[in-house]
Amino acid sequence: MDIDFEPTFFFYDFETSGLSPKNDRIMQFAGIRTDLNFNQIGEPVNILVKFPDDTLPSPGAINVTGITPQMTLMDGLSEPEFCKYVTSEIFTPGTIEVGYNSVRFDDEHMRYTFYRNFYDSYEWQWKDGRSRWDLLDVVRMTRALRPEGIKWPVTEVERDGEKFYKPNNRLENLTRENGIVHSHAHDALSDVEALISVAKMISEKQPKLYNFLFKIRGKKEVSRLVNLENKQMFVHSSGRYSSVFMNTTVVFPFTSSKNGNVLVFDLRYNLEELLEEEKEADEFYWNPIVKELALNKCPAVAPIQVLDSASTADSGDLANPKQKGTTGWEKIGLSLEAVSRNLKTLLEHPEFSERMRSEFEKRAEEFETDSDVDGQLYEGFVPNSDKIKMKDIRERDASGLADYEPMFEDPRLSELLLHYKGRNFPNSLSEEEEKKWTRYRMARLQEQEKKFVAELEKLQDSMEPGVLEDLVLWYQSLGQ
Repeated sequence: MDIDFEPTFFFYDFETSGLSPKNDRIMQFAGIRTDLNFNQIGEPVNILVKFPDDTLPSPGAINVTGITPQMTLMDGLSEPEFCKYVTSEIFTPGTIEVGYNSVRFDDEHMRYTFYRNFYDSYEWQWKDGRSRWDLLDVVRMTRALRPEGIKWPVTEVERDGEKFYKPNNRLENLTRENGIVHSHAHDALSDVEALISVAKMISEKQPKLYNFLFKIRGKKEVSRLVNLENKQMFVHSSGRYSSVFMNTTVVFPFTSSKNGNVLVFDLRYNLEELLEEEKEADEFYWNPIVKELALNKCPAVAPIQVLDSASTADSGDLANPKQKGTTGWEKIGLSLEAVSRNLKTLLEHPEFSERMRSEFEKRAEEFETDSDVDGQLYEGFVPNSDKIKMKDIRERDASGLADYEPMFEDPRLSELLLHYKGRNFPNSLSEEEEKKWTRYRMARLQEQEKKFVAELEKLQDSMEPGVLEDLVLWYQSLGQ
């Protein structure tokens, strides 16, 4: 029986100790819940997460955020407490979690955090009417196809003595250009407030495009436009495509890839010319001409007819535009004749489809196994039989974990439990477990040490004295 949940947005952002979701940690979590018209529901959320003593943060990341490990220890939740809080209070039924570059960054950090703490890494984004949306590619497509009514920031670049301007879609620059209050960039709550204002601005200035991309954010909806049963050209905006053309092009889904994904070919290019270049150079870099499109990662896609319409504030039905004027084709430097010609060439080379499919399958097979169990999230789904034990672990305190030795079917979970206890419940460790944990912890710190020290020395003159002092003290304390 299907249950309908009242949908709400939860705009959220993290500040982390670095860029790696495997090795770095969430330090600040902030968010605001709104209805679908951006009216705030309840109070903002702004919490710190205790930093573990088996990790050295990136000094560059700490220099940007100003959040040190010591601050999180004073006022933060432990990772198990954080996971319990967000699953019960934040990622509630019907929630649409919304971020900015969240699919590639924030969501990955969240998945690894859940994995380390014996939670399902995926249910928070799909179960009970939940879903997600990443607004970065929405901004890119709006800029490319419907830019009117919004001021778009650029970065001045000099190359070979010549100056030119490159599109810049950083959130803090977008808010500054449009007079949106964004007082503390790289503070998670301030970034969330700014993101809500940007989303509202796009919805007001370009409602047709905004509503279309909102409705097509899910895998099922994307697959109606992007599939191999009814292949058709479509518009795609992605950071993988050249900023010269506003990160937007026309692509064609030409073969399958792993996990139900689809390989798309950028019809800005002529395949025969590329094959000739490859022959002369003995190799050719196919990315991003051939790109794997993940249907479940909120890609910004639209029917090709959107390019025929004038880019005005009220542009009619995206699939059936009637306006005249400057078209999307002109804005992204393409024409229907050119992409049709390039599509014809692509279809004349079925062997290329087989070659690319084989190439991407090979890459998947070459996926390098992480030696640290904390980084093995994507090396298999946890069996259902172990999920009962995972729930049991989450509900136990230190005394309850002390003599708990579950027989896991998944070989990762026994070592993961040792790490979980060592980080969060050290009093639950037996004498032998404490020795194993100490060996692991010191080896992990030694692996991170060289990079930490080099980065700290490079940045020390530009750091706030208090931040620098905290990082030095953190480093010194972990060796004791």
